[in-house]
Amino acid sequence: MGKQILMVVTNHTDMQEGKKTGIWLSEFAEAYMAFQENGFEITVASPKGGAGPIDPGSVSDQTPQEILDASKHLENTKKLDDVMAEGFEGIFLPGGHGTMFDLPDNQKLQQLLREFYEAGKIVAAVCHGPAGLVGATLSNGQPLVAGKRVNAFTDREEETTGLGSYLPFLLESQIRDLDAIFVAAPNWSTHVEVDGNLITGQNPQSTLAVTNAVLSKLGE
Repeated sequence: MGKQILMVVTNHTDMQEGKKTGIWLSEFAEAYMAFQENGFEITVASPKGGAGPIDPGSVSDQTPQEILDASKHLENTKKLDDVMAEGFEGIFLPGGHGTMFDLPDNQKLQQLLREFYEAGKIVAAVCHGPAGLVGATLSNGQPLVAGKRVNAFTDREEETTGLGSYLPFLLESQIRDLDAIFVAAPNWSTHVEVDGNLITGQNPQSTLAVTNAVLSKLGE
């Protein structure tokens, strides 16, 4: 078997009042392509398995064809319950507002994150992907992010989207409440935080920076 990465995406499609959500396609695609180019085998999983929905706001007539083409890897994702941590070198959570709904309370994801982190494997997330980290605890019961430098989509950035009122919580605020050291950069700037084997990035612009940090760590 070659080097393996697990990517976990959302299945959630609706915020409310007809507002659609899902996976932010560039965050998935940029990371997927970079891992592939570096010789990794990639398993894409989601809470329910099957199709991973793409946030309609993340595609336009300006979206590069290679990003659009990567959507084929979301057509038949593996069910999280059928995934084991064994064999993977890292786990990567791309964002999209959908992650705020079905990743925080997913017990299988919490188990995988704990197993990856405590085995010294890479745990990485970008933009709203860190929503998957908020329910994760270590074996001692402490939040996985407690006391660690963490980055994610900021409350200020959420304010500019106008979508905060549709969400179950604000991601930055929630992470701060877990006693993480939240390190925010100006809106829409590329920013990544590396704290041991935990790697997090702020927004879609940070996807490649997070991915490259993962690749750098795995190359050490």
